Amino acid sequence: MAGRRLLLLVLLQAAAFLSAAGASSKSSRAVVFELIHRKEATWSELARSDRERMAFICSRGRRRAAETAAWAKPKPKPKPKPKPKPKAEAFAMPLSSGAYTGTGQYFVRFRVGTPAQPFLLVADTGSDLTWVKCRSTAADALAPAPDTGYGDGYGAPATTTTSPAAEGRVFRPDESRTWAPIPCSSSTCTASLPFSLVACPTPGSPCSYDYRYKDGSAARGTVGTDSATIALSGQSPAAATRKQQQQRRAKLRGVVLGCTTSYNGDSFLASDGVLSLGYSNISFASHAASRFGGRFSYCLVDHLAPRNATSYLTFGPNPALSSSSSSSSSTSSYNTACAGSPPPVTKVPTGGARQTPLLLDHRMHPFYAVSINGVSVDGELLKIPRRVWDIEKGGGAILDSGTSLTVLVSPAYRAVVAALSKKLAVLPRVAMDPFDYCYNWTSPETGEDVAVAVPELALHLAGSARLQPPAKSYVIDAAPGVKCIGLQEGEWPGVSVIGNILQQEHLWEFDIKNRRLRFKRSRCTQ
Repeated sequence: MAGRRLLLLVLLQAAAFLSAAGASSKSSRAVVFELIHRKEATWSELARSDRERMAFICSRGRRRAAETAAWAKPKPKPKPKPKPKPKAEAFAMPLSSGAYTGTGQYFVRFRVGTPAQPFLLVADTGSDLTWVKCRSTAADALAPAPDTGYGDGYGAPATTTTSPAAEGRVFRPDESRTWAPIPCSSSTCTASLPFSLVACPTPGSPCSYDYRYKDGSAARGTVGTDSATIALSGQSPAAATRKQQQQRRAKLRGVVLGCTTSYNGDSFLASDGVLSLGYSNISFASHAASRFGGRFSYCLVDHLAPRNATSYLTFGPNPALSSSSSSSSSTSSYNTACAGSPPPVTKVPTGGARQTPLLLDHRMHPFYAVSINGVSVDGELLKIPRRVWDIEKGGGAILDSGTSLTVLVSPAYRAVVAALSKKLAVLPRVAMDPFDYCYNWTSPETGEDVAVAVPELALHLAGSARLQPPAKSYVIDAAPGVKCIGLQEGEWPGVSVIGNILQQEHLWEFDIKNRRLRFKRSRCTQ
């Protein structure tokens, strides 16, 4: 994701259970959320936001590394309880485009409370707490959301200063019959919420938090549980009529929700809050996935696609992946023992999905990490130290829907841009912040793009899986007639981040239960 990053990481413990409406079926269904992109901001703004995001990721990684000993201690395992068979209904939430907000983030429509209140939330794989901007007293009047033509109460997010009082759309827990504050005396607050305030006036007082971000932003509020309204559906929401969607509505109960009542900084200006897709026992992704096959998937449309181009966030088996082979047999074989032998260059398969182990390492929590074996340009394997990709040695790589531009730590970045720029040396260089390598792609004679082939970039993942993104994902259109190598340099030691632009036009499935990441090329539109 690009734009102002929303990184509220509050650890909580809450029970979740599902109350579904409608008739049951024997066939397995899935939760589907329509996913939309936002229009581009300036590249300088995106890069600045990504740098703030990276500072946070690095600081969190250092803190997690210090906790290694505590995590390594054996803990008694509770006796497994028989799990109820999952219900067969599918759950779907309609989403709206966030392109009008002017950033590179991807948004989900979300309804919470009883009666349901609508919000636009950032879909963030780096967050473990779902939170919304909030006012906690009924005396505050709620101004109507601005009308942007999307209906259903999903207008453009209003801007804020230090309090949601000026918001056009905020959550009012006192008006929700299903809101339940988490007491400050509970173990969830005292043990599972690292940013909770020490003050606890009475045992029944709400659990409060004050989270400070690396860029100076801060968010404060209370935590509770509430019900999310989702739409029961056996098909894509786009294929169902409004009346049919109304008939399939159900409640997902026990959702852990942060009620942010005050904040400062620019990170919170572009949305109503965050939908947590991170790896955590209190994230929305974990709760929903546990009910639907232990997995979720998303497909990010081209970040420059028109505002009506939509895709979906799905909980449960995704038909687009289940119908194809989930093995990596369609990829080229790459043996890490033969590091000097470049993998063969082949066309990207359009059929079966590729898969690689999903690393759920506590030092990366709540991010999802993958193991990179190497990087090649036009089939030539680059000389990048193996420790760059090794979590044990201070490296590693994660997929982050909250970072826009892909960030490679210095040794990897220098090797990759050197190889790409060598192939593009026939083009005249131009300067454009924040990129190091930009080129004039326009012919002075014809005024049209010159016929220069973009070198083929490939990331070779564990399990012989290869990510071969489209050229526009790493040699990006930065201005009329200008293309840039759309990568950023990160500090070493540190973590490399596969951003959402490099992820675009791929279907990604995070199989938490089996710890597998599956992906395949897709236009992401239905």
